[in-house]
Amino acid sequence: METRSLEFLKRLLATISPSGYEDEAAHVWAAEAKTFADEVRTDTQGNVIAVVHKGGKPRVMLAGHMDEIGFMITHIDDQGFLYFGQIGGWDPQIAQGQRVWIRTATGRVLGVIGKKPIHLLKEEERTKVTKTDELWIDIGAKDRAEAEKLVRIGDPVVVDYGFAELRNGLVVSRGFDDKAGAFTVLEAGRLLAKLNPKAEIHIVATVQEEVGLRGAHTSAFGIDPLVGIAVDVGFATDFPTMADEQKRLGIAKVGQGPLIARGPTYNHKVVQLLLETAQAHKIPYQMHAEPRGTGTDAYAMQMTRAGIAAGLVSIPNRYMHSPCEIVSLADLENAYTLIAHTVAQIDEKMSFARH
Repeated sequence: METRSLEFLKRLLATISPSGYEDEAAHVWAAEAKTFADEVRTDTQGNVIAVVHKGGKPRVMLAGHMDEIGFMITHIDDQGFLYFGQIGGWDPQIAQGQRVWIRTATGRVLGVIGKKPIHLLKEEERTKVTKTDELWIDIGAKDRAEAEKLVRIGDPVVVDYGFAELRNGLVVSRGFDDKAGAFTVLEAGRLLAKLNPKAEIHIVATVQEEVGLRGAHTSAFGIDPLVGIAVDVGFATDFPTMADEQKRLGIAKVGQGPLIARGPTYNHKVVQLLLETAQAHKIPYQMHAEPRGTGTDAYAMQMTRAGIAAGLVSIPNRYMHSPCEIVSLADLENAYTLIAHTVAQIDEKMSFARH
């Protein structure tokens, strides 16, 4: 991966952008898009849209959501402790004991998620998962008045984890779900700008995927593309305890290529074009069966207006919805290379009708 692309990925991951609070990520993504796109705009919902080869036909949409899971401050008690609710799907076991950043009007405030020490728990409490509403955030405030000078109800919160490199091209960070997707579609657009495509390509960093695919629904309605390809993370099944899941989900290995989804909700011609392109360009990939609809932007696009010919490319991800998600840089690069060369072939003569 080129240094410029890697630095963009790091900047994107460093932002605090839970669903509905994506503006930090949006500014980073838009600034990068402006270095090569013909047009960059933000819609009312907060989606950022970059256009490559403006005026081309047909319209193609690439979507990756830039929101992440997080928390939100819901209550401040008399002692200055902060209570919070979940934004997106959390495993409540993960939250306890974490350092967190609260994004406030005046900057970031550091806190820790508190819980009664194990020594003081009753026997029945030790075998029970602590619920989110039984935890709190401690920012070191002496009372409510001091806390309220720093934090407001509704401020978003994320765990204090950043980007780091492991071995063998693997990287770890909070928020790869799905800043990896927002990164990949923009990098595909950067490459497409050099490939002389025939289509007009709308690359979208979507919002509020984790709370209902909202950004993809509204942006797809506005763009009205013929074809849409979403990029999200997919469940890697190459680590301990996943043997049974391999039977249900298939084998998905980090570092062995992006996942191309095949199933009833994906347009078969889009899937075939992705497969043929991967084979022609010798891009590694993995097949992923999806017998039912999934909660990704691809599903939102398929169900917008009269229907969009949708496909899904996923980045294998270990430990999804945790602070330490692991992906492969090679998988990211192969994903955006595959998507760019696929979209470069789409022209007005192609039909994506199912029959």
